[in-house]
Amino acid sequence: MWRSQLTWLTEHDVPAHAVDLPGHGTRMAEPFALDSALATIDDAVREAATRGPVLLVGHSMGGLLSLEYVGSESRPPVAGLIAASCTALPRGAALQTYRTLAGVLDRLPDRGIWLAEQVLNATIPPETRPDFAAGGYALDAQDVALRSLASLDLTSALGRIDVPLWLVNGQFDQLRTHESLFTRLAPQAELIVVPRTSHLVTAMRPRVFNAVLQLALAVVREAN
Repeated sequence: MWRSQLTWLTEHDVPAHAVDLPGHGTRMAEPFALDSALATIDDAVREAATRGPVLLVGHSMGGLLSLEYVGSESRPPVAGLIAASCTALPRGAALQTYRTLAGVLDRLPDRGIWLAEQVLNATIPPETRPDFAAGGYALDAQDVALRSLASLDLTSALGRIDVPLWLVNGQFDQLRTHESLFTRLAPQAELIVVPRTSHLVTAMRPRVFNAVLQLALAVVREAN
């Protein structure tokens, strides 16, 4: 899903690496576990930090995990963070509703893939549409991943983040539920709302998201 961003970064001579979390992409056969997901992020960050300041970028679940990681008490070597489509606390009725819906779709004959394809075809522009499903759908990891997110202490993590932070949401993203809370807990954060966009902001408006990358890179470079 990061192909457009990776292409843009390569064209601008910025080294970048898109990791697969457990249960996703090339690691589809692995069970999802919160500890191993955070360790995957940490390994990538520490390897990148040997070459210079690190800008970490996460979307949806990856964004929530990145917020937890950067806001940990150990203060990892991250110089800036873009957290996209993830300003919702993964707990309570909202999380249960999401898990229930995922469970209903998973019980369909094709596990909901046909419906997902129709939604993607209707919302993602042709230039980035092939990026989705290229690595497969992480259907087996869905429920355990969603359940695991409830243990994140995001309210504490947000208060500890002391590096430049950009919260990027699509105008119609369903995960804007606690947007005002996130900006209140992290008052230094810049909130960017992308018009005419829903949850998949990186693919629906890739040029806009790449402009956010350019901004964040400039800030991180200036600060370091």
